[in-house]
Amino acid sequence: MRAMIMDALAEPLEVREVPAPTAPAGGVVVEVHATGLCKSDWHAWVGHDDVAIPHVPGHELAGVIAEIGAGVHDWSVGDRVTVPFVMGCGECEWCRSGNAQVCPRQEQPGFTQWGSFAERVVVRAADTNLVAVPDGVSFEAAAALGCRFATAYRALTGRARVRAGEWVTVVGAGGVGLSTVMIGAALGARVIAVDRTPAALEVARRLGAEHTILADGADVPASVSALTDGGSHVSIDAVGSAQTARDAVLSLRRRGRHVQIGLLPTDDGMTPMPMARAIAWELDLLGSHGMAAADYPEMLDLIARGVLRPQDLVERVVGLGEAAEMLPRMDTAAPAGMTMIDPRRV
Repeated sequence: MRAMIMDALAEPLEVREVPAPTAPAGGVVVEVHATGLCKSDWHAWVGHDDVAIPHVPGHELAGVIAEIGAGVHDWSVGDRVTVPFVMGCGECEWCRSGNAQVCPRQEQPGFTQWGSFAERVVVRAADTNLVAVPDGVSFEAAAALGCRFATAYRALTGRARVRAGEWVTVVGAGGVGLSTVMIGAALGARVIAVDRTPAALEVARRLGAEHTILADGADVPASVSALTDGGSHVSIDAVGSAQTARDAVLSLRRRGRHVQIGLLPTDDGMTPMPMARAIAWELDLLGSHGMAAADYPEMLDLIARGVLRPQDLVERVVGLGEAAEMLPRMDTAAPAGMTMIDPRRV
């Protein structure tokens, strides 16, 4: 099969032929029809995640089951499927309780195993991790769910428990940030989008943001406080830096809830947060790590009914070769919306 190969950290990627995988016991092989190019893939490429070289990135995917291993009961060859970027073992207490997103033996395509920037990818514990894609949902839309959209959905509904009419500040209008804007607006929240790129803020307005703030030199917390008469009820850091996390937390009103989505890579694994404010104002600081397959039905129902439209977030579809050139630039380039890869494109 053709795959995008990472032979060294932070070095150019090469698209070449490699042996195709076979289905393990309890797992399947998925023929990839769409896979998202995400900032998390850049983190793996640059070395913020511990990956074994040579490596194939890619963790947001949708496609068709091509091969089934022994012990898989719920799926057949030809089924249209997607998968969360966190794949649970299917056996531990967390998986059994429907919380595979924190499984201690989790696998993550593109990180702990070869990922989806290839024509085929392995999905282990298929009966726990696979999600059926309805015929009316495109592969590009389904691939968008695996990381950014599902993460945003659970951050707002499962973690922040946002309510209609509440102010939600979203710092960062990339793929996960725009997903959060769309979902928040659909749930009846009053959304403020913050980004350093005017084009991204224009997309955020189109997706339902009531206000936008250009972050280039702005005092974001002060701007949010002025717009909301004291701060937002919920804040989301969809970027993952000390500055964006600080801006998001300080944008909250008293007893507000912050959800950290963006990764915060530091040398010692620690990130400074404004804990004095969190204590004095009784703020909730929450993490969110994807969404388990067991939680997809409610979200898919909203998509099927047209309440949520992840397909509107897809700005471009490219082949593996073009994606290999784009991935190293993801820390500086900030295109609005999502880039999807079709590995079948030559």
